[in-house]
Parts: sequence; structure tokens; C-alpha cells
Amino acid sequence: MVLTEEERSAAQAAVPGRTRLHGVDLARGLAVLGMFVAHAGPAVLAPDAGSAAEFLASLGNGHASILFATLAGVSLALLTGGSRPHEGLALRRDRVRVAVRAVVLFLLGMVLTQLGAPMMVILSFYALYFLLALPFLRVRPAVLAVLAAVWAVAGPVVSFVVRSALPGSGSTAGGALSFTDLTSWDTAVAGVQRLLLDGAYPVITWMPFVFAGLAVGRLDLRSTAVRLRLLVTGVVLTVVGAGGSWLALHVFGGVRALQPVLDRLAPIAAQVGEDPLDLLQQLGFGVAPTTTPATLLLNAPHTGTPFEIVTSTGAALAVLALCLVAGDHLRVLLAPLAAVGALALTVYVVQGLVLGAVVEGLGEQPWLPLLVLALGSLVLCGVWRPLLGRGPLERVLHWASTRTADVVVR
Repeated sequence: MVLTEEERSAAQAAVPGRTRLHGVDLARGLAVLGMFVAHAGPAVLAPDAGSAAEFLASLGNGHASILFATLAGVSLALLTGGSRPHEGLALRRDRVRVAVRAVVLFLLGMVLTQLGAPMMVILSFYALYFLLALPFLRVRPAVLAVLAAVWAVAGPVVSFVVRSALPGSGSTAGGALSFTDLTSWDTAVAGVQRLLLDGAYPVITWMPFVFAGLAVGRLDLRSTAVRLRLLVTGVVLTVVGAGGSWLALHVFGGVRALQPVLDRLAPIAAQVGEDPLDLLQQLGFGVAPTTTPATLLLNAPHTGTPFEIVTSTGAALAVLALCLVAGDHLRVLLAPLAAVGALALTVYVVQGLVLGAVVEGLGEQPWLPLLVLALGSLVLCGVWRPLLGRGPLERVLHWASTRTADVVVR
């Protein structure tokens, strides 16, 4: 039978853990602000903007998108029952809802890419993450954690081997999928390659974030002990990832193996006043270069190496743990940031549409575009959320997924 709105609300209220976790919204809000830093921060607009700008860029670049991906897994878990995953009819409804949301996100990502949004659009990749996670919605957290760990190591290695064997691989690095890609067989194949293998956020190296988030979302995130374990795990993973990369490069010969690549970068590095290794670690567009296997030892934004995956997953888990605590104790003070997180899809799409104009109009003052985007989002979302609830695009996702589930699952 088709459930009425009242029956759906009653069913959701009866499921433990469905009350919204404000800490998750806070973490997503921080990811949005980090996205602004990566797209319109002072270090992007003016490379000589100073040490404060460089520090801010180091916090946002790469980490914001990975926090988004990890929270996507958490959201999938919460949507499908949290620490008590749904079964039977409820689980079938969940899968339909997730699949419909994936379709909507995929189309939105293609639209933004087609319109030339001046950023690496993640939404189409997000859609594939959702679809690939569907068979794992009933998997235990421990198994999901092991799967994430194995994939974090194996995914980048498989990607490197496959891309090394593909002729012309690397020409699609940093990209996404647009409608224009579907106009010929060759461009369609290249578009699929971007999504799966070597685009901005390729599935083969990004699924560990989703599995890790799904595992976390299956825990009791209201438990103080769980939050503490989450924080400790995040810190340990961050240290292991960053420290392991440093040891591999500087103690176990990684830099020597990279020397031919560094020599080719040396003239450019000298012109911009950078160390060749530092410059190499700034050139990631989704995957590690296939020039030498030693690039898999890097821990740099958008390189998709095992060390980057471990480090950034740890950072995402630590941020989430702290945000869960802050969401309980500073709820009123941080309400505007949580509102940005709750309306993240709308904010992301609007940013993609206006980013070029904002940067062009205000880019002479390198801090101004970031301030306009951040403060504008905090104010608008902070007003919208308590008055109108879900954002416009969030309403579309909810309505389309729920109505479709009503029709398909009976």
C-alpha cells in the first residue's frame, strides 16, 4: 500500500536515532566553508596573499571534499536507520530513495559541469558513490571499516596500474561529466573514465571515504564513548597517514625515486620560488601521476594515494567527533553553520552558478570573495532554516525520492 504523510512521519518517529544530529550538519557546514576556501580563497586568487592565506588553503584544499564524501556515508547510514539499520519493506524503500537521490544528483552535476562552473564538480561522482553503497546498507560496521581500509590501499594501486596501461590516460584528470560528453562514443567513454578512474573524485579511489562514513553512521553517535573513540581513531589515522608518507619519502628513499620527476619540475619551481617536491604535491587533479610508482607515496590534496586517503579520512573522523560534541553544547551559537550544512546541496549548486561572477567582480581583493560567500551563506541559511526548513533542492530530493518509493514499494 502507499503510505500517507502521517504514516511516514509516525514510522520515522518510531525508529531510534532518527532525530537529526546537529553535529553532522555542523561538520557538513565546515565542509562547505572549506569548499569556499578551495574555490575562492585568497591563496587561490593571489598566490602571494601571505602565510595566513596559505594556512587556510592547507585546511580546505582536498580536505573539504573528502569530509563531504565521508559525511555522505554517514548520511546514508542515518537515512537508513542509523545504529539500527532498516529491514524488509523499510529497507526496500530506503534503497529506492537513495537511488532516486543519486539520479537527481547525477543530473545536477552534469548541469553544473555543462554550464562551466569554475570548480571540480563532485555531484555526479557522489551519485555513483550512493549507488555503489546500496548493497552494503546492511553490512556490519566492523566489516565496512575493514572494506574501507583494504580499498584505501588497493584502490590507488589498481588505479595506477590501469591508468599506466591505458593509452592517453591523464587527459581526463580533474574533470567530471557533462551532457556534451554524451554526443559521441569516444567522449562518452572518456566521461565514464573520468567518473570511475581518473576524474576529479574517481570512484575507484573515493569509495573508502563512503564506506568509512557508512561504518561510522551505524554507530551510536550520541554516545560519549563512541565520540571519544571516533576522535582518537581520527587522530591516529591522521598521524599514521601523514607520518607514513613522510617516512616513505624522506627515510625510505621515496624522494630519490621521484628525482627524475623533481628534476623536470625544478625550472618551474625556481620561477615560482617553490621546492620541487612541494610543487609536485600541489599539482593533484584527482589522481597520482603515472610517471613513477613513487607518486603513490605522496600525501597531497587530490592525489588519491593511500597516504592521502588515510590522512584525510582520519581528519574527517576527528572533525566529525568534535562537531558532534559542539552540536550538543553550542547549538544556538553555531546554528547558522549547522543551517549551512543542512542546506549544503542548495549552497553548493548556487555557489557553482555564481562563483565565476563573484570572483571576477571582487577578485582584486583576494579575501573578499571568500568573505562574501561565507557570510552570505551563513546569513541566508541561518534565516531560511528556522523559518522554512529544508532548502529548495533538499525539498526536491526529499519529494522525488519519497514519492517514488511510495509508488515502487508497496
